Amino acid sequence: MALLEVNNLKVYFHTRNGVVKAVDDISFSVNSGETLAIVGESGSGKSVSCYSLLDLLPKPPAVIEGGIANFDGEDLLSCSTDRMRQLRGNHIAIIFQDPMTSLNPFLTIGEQLIEPLIYHPEKSQRLNRKAARIEAINLLDEVGIVNPDSRFDSYPHEFSGGMRQRVMIAMALINKPRLLICDEPTTALDVTIQAQILKLIKQLQQTRDVAVIFISHDLGVVAGIADKVLVMCDGKTQEQNTTHKVFYNSTSDYTKKLLSAIPSGAKTKASGAQQGLDLVRVSHVKTYFKDFSNSENSPVKAVDDLSFSIKKGEIFGLVGESGSGKSTLGRSILQLAPLTAGSVHYSDTEISTLNPNQLMRWRPKLQMIFQDPYASLNPRMTVYETLAEPLLYHAIADKKTVAKQVQQLMDDVGLDRSSVLKYPHEFSGGQRQRIAIGRAIATQPEFIVADEPVSALDVTIQAQILALILSLVEQRNLTMLFISHDLSVVRSICDRVAVMQQGKLVELNETEKLWDKPEMPYTQELLKAIPPANPA
Repeated sequence: MALLEVNNLKVYFHTRNGVVKAVDDISFSVNSGETLAIVGESGSGKSVSCYSLLDLLPKPPAVIEGGIANFDGEDLLSCSTDRMRQLRGNHIAIIFQDPMTSLNPFLTIGEQLIEPLIYHPEKSQRLNRKAARIEAINLLDEVGIVNPDSRFDSYPHEFSGGMRQRVMIAMALINKPRLLICDEPTTALDVTIQAQILKLIKQLQQTRDVAVIFISHDLGVVAGIADKVLVMCDGKTQEQNTTHKVFYNSTSDYTKKLLSAIPSGAKTKASGAQQGLDLVRVSHVKTYFKDFSNSENSPVKAVDDLSFSIKKGEIFGLVGESGSGKSTLGRSILQLAPLTAGSVHYSDTEISTLNPNQLMRWRPKLQMIFQDPYASLNPRMTVYETLAEPLLYHAIADKKTVAKQVQQLMDDVGLDRSSVLKYPHEFSGGQRQRIAIGRAIATQPEFIVADEPVSALDVTIQAQILALILSLVEQRNLTMLFISHDLSVVRSICDRVAVMQQGKLVELNETEKLWDKPEMPYTQELLKAIPPANPA
């Protein structure tokens, strides 16, 4: 008998615009010690199907219209609120996608870990504070937190993304659950950290005999860990089978589309770089930040003495783990972060010595695409206002011509002109990223820093955005610094790649040469950590 068996689950959202069938008659099961992957694009109903089992959906508008979810013989959909509180955490736990928003920034990691042990719903299983601390420290050690005794009293912001995700896993496991739901736990992590987290989940599953439901939009990620796969689209089941059969004997066109969208790492772009013409020159750049938690006042060396050049028409890749200094370097080049030392030349001008007023005339030529378009776009401005603002500010258009130019930008980034009066929250993640790209190219720039522009997107949407970036680079003769932790993506579009580690430049070479013969151990580690795009 399966540990969890879900039959004919239906979850509908009753909104002012009608009924949305988020989950429409799906069935699945998972046994102890087994991993079920639920895969599909954003909006397919993956997370809603699992959140409904734990009564985590807002009611209204969410309504469970039908179905049965038997967990060890008990129907989760009809149990009382008190019983659900006992089941959540004690028997079924969840790891959320973004640990920074899931962890309380005002409480130490240790305090958040011991809370369920001290305030356990069943009094007989509650621990005193001392025993709970020992239990929590042991679990932090088990999930790979270095120096767990001292890190117990640290706050979430003092951990990297990968370490915060490990803390989230520890929190999920603290009450020894029998079913673990992992909701996109590795989406925005570096390949090395992603590999560690996937290995950790698999290892903990085996040692604790835990059933795992792994939600993901990337079939390539689940290939190495899932026993079986459920593919969802628009709330319905497209395909359900063993991992091997889904990958090699798929019967669904939708599944085949997802499989074809997995970045293969194959080169898709012929170099457009003009040999010998350097557009951007970075010379001995240092960007240091004060570390107020350090009693010795030694700075954080985010970028530590880097030198390289980017040729005109080139897509220059920059890779490295979180905290390696990639984004800080991109901001330093654009003078959005103050340099501690060194210089940045754009064409024949040393822009690192310009004051803000002098720099303003260069701003139209130097633009940035940020990682999170929802955070970088003004929620109070329509798409029209978002795209028109830089055109009017830099006098590229006037009130008579701005509407026509905004419409042309909508065409360029593949958005419907009729959506021009909508606000950012009315768009999907991929569409918001298109808006951000449209704003970046509005001023007709020559150089763009793209900071993780596809990291949190579905593989199909990711492929569309990459194709859009490539076409814009070629049509507009752009030069680009492409920052990413996804090495397969970098390989597919970049001419040369630089590898950063702890603020320093570890290796720099042409893309294929770097992949074929990486010289440095750190680069070799990064390449080995790329998850296989098919089951082992």
